Amino acid sequence: MGIIKAIIGFLVIVALFVGLFQVVPHMLANYSFSDDLKTVAMMDSSNLQKTDDDIRNDVMKKVREHDLPIEPKQISVQHINTPGLTAIYLAADYTVTVSLPGYSFDMHFNPTTGNKGF
Repeated sequence: MGIIKAIIGFLVIVALFVGLFQVVPHMLANYSFSDDLKTVAMMDSSNLQKTDDDIRNDVMKKVREHDLPIEPKQISVQHINTPGLTAIYLAADYTVTVSLPGYSFDMHFNPTTGNKGF
């Protein structure tokens, strides 16, 4: 009976590690992409001549760097202009399918950022 419990425990630990190796890279990529969104918002808010399409192209460069399944239409760009203050709000909405042995599920991410300007 003790050997069966040990084998089951070992299989549970192996399944946990397999699951982590499938899930954690997507979470880390989202975290890094979210940080890049903040950088793009900060840099592009200082240039008043950038259009929404220019900003969206800057975000798409970061999407390609992280190899994320995001299309340009999934990126929201909003300019917030007040006297003496410019800010850019960026948001992306995407889903990644994680395939585990015998089971797959979708992870939904919605990284957003806002820059309060200078």
